[in-house]
Amino acid sequence: MLEQITPLILTYNESLNIGRTLERLTWAKRIVVIDSFSDDKTLEILSSYPQVEVFQRQFDHFAGQCNYGISQVRTEWILSLDADYLLSNELIEELYLLTDHLTKDAYFAKFKYCVFGQPLRGTLLPPRKVLYRKDKAIYIEDGHAHRVQVGGESGYLAGYISHDDRKPLSRWLQSQDRYLLIEAQKLLTTPNSELSFGDRLRKQKVIAPIVILFYCLIIKGGILDGWAGWYYAWQRTLAEILLAIRLIDLERHK
Repeated sequence: MLEQITPLILTYNESLNIGRTLERLTWAKRIVVIDSFSDDKTLEILSSYPQVEVFQRQFDHFAGQCNYGISQVRTEWILSLDADYLLSNELIEELYLLTDHLTKDAYFAKFKYCVFGQPLRGTLLPPRKVLYRKDKAIYIEDGHAHRVQVGGESGYLAGYISHDDRKPLSRWLQSQDRYLLIEAQKLLTTPNSELSFGDRLRKQKVIAPIVILFYCLIIKGGILDGWAGWYYAWQRTLAEILLAIRLIDLERHK
């Protein structure tokens, strides 16, 4: 029944990631990739996998790309992945066994965050809804991120996915500048009563970076992961500092 699942992936200049991701999807009969006109070796790598079908679409937002991707899938089930997601052997085996007994409409998967291949003990990355029925799913924008809404019941997969982004730090910084502007606009335009406790904390600007550093290193055990744990903690702290700067800048230019 694995032939009833189609992996769906978005790409834009993912040559340092996509090959490793596709190597974990050799079981798939067809893989749908929505590419935002990559100009590195991404398309060359994709073309070396015969089950991959590439559709190019000018990027507007993540929800638009994903919903377009859903329209290109022909199977009942979609496995939604980022270009730097690597399925574990346990998850692949679970999908093989599960497909005859899928009783829910969507399934969440847990993640192991990796820093240049080294898995961390714990991160801020929550479980994500990755497997769902095509005819019950639609993506919506949520700040700088996007999420899928699936009608019906949801369950959890036992296997995990490794998040292992090998793109250079400069690419991460460019992305954060764009993402955090959108996130700051969301925080400033959403009433406090509709924000989570964490987002209300972020609006205070000063507290969140300190809390995130402590949380990553101590609560999540990053200090035990050596340089990789410190790298991740400083990366997440820097993101919160940049968000605070964006909030101040937007407030001053109202």
